[in-house]
Amino acid sequence: MHSAQELTSQIDALTSLPTVYERIREQLQSPQGSVFEVARLVAADPALTARLLRLVNSAMYGHRGEIDNVVRAVQILGLQQVHDLVLAMSLHAMFAGIKPAQLDMNEFWRNSVLCALAARAIAQLTRHPGQERVFVIGLLADIGHLVLFQTTPVLADEARQIASQTNEALHLVERRIIGCDFAEVGATLMDQWRVPSSFATAIGTQTLPRLGGEHAGDAAILNLARHIVEADARGETSKQTAARVETSVWGLLDIDPDRFAAIREEAELNLAAYLSLFFPSQRP
Repeated sequence: MHSAQELTSQIDALTSLPTVYERIREQLQSPQGSVFEVARLVAADPALTARLLRLVNSAMYGHRGEIDNVVRAVQILGLQQVHDLVLAMSLHAMFAGIKPAQLDMNEFWRNSVLCALAARAIAQLTRHPGQERVFVIGLLADIGHLVLFQTTPVLADEARQIASQTNEALHLVERRIIGCDFAEVGATLMDQWRVPSSFATAIGTQTLPRLGGEHAGDAAILNLARHIVEADARGETSKQTAARVETSVWGLLDIDPDRFAAIREEAELNLAAYLSLFFPSQRP
């Protein structure tokens, strides 16, 4: 049996967050944090600059082709959101070289973007503060599976197959077979990389949101968003999937199960556009 700490330490030895992210985090945490310094850090990375400008000029922000410099982009997005987006982009770049044999990486990132879109749609519906932060947490919600399939590929694949054949919750099968589940592993990785605690808590408690404390709302959003990803992957109707969502999740979000179909439709409608925006090399 394996612990989350054991598995993430193996990944941590292979990967580390880039210097640009570390410096942006320092700027965010400093009382003297500067938009201009963050813009300078971003501008020093051409690939990051291109992605940030593409994002700020997308329909997501309504500045179609109007923003052509990094300083203005950072001013529009704000330091917190630039930090969150650089984190998401950095993690994708870091894991690009990790290609587990049993995991389709195109499908993985596609599902991650769909989860993020579903999370944001839920946040908008519930008037949740920090909707773009929830979007980024949604992007990272399944990062634990990358670790599991990289470090314990045979066990991770066995757990996936058993869950598929029996309809038992995947995280429960993972705990029984591996010793820990994807949510715990994802949260541990966030902690090791000193990512904001709200990310780690939401990711770690997404399978049981009521344990999320002050971040239970974020965790409930992830829980429901993951059900939308599952519905898409299984080809289920929204009514079928909504019936599997725990009553406590609907209660934490204060929304009616009948809204599931509309949330799913909005997320799936925007999938192709956002996939090309965040991960242009991935197919819809």
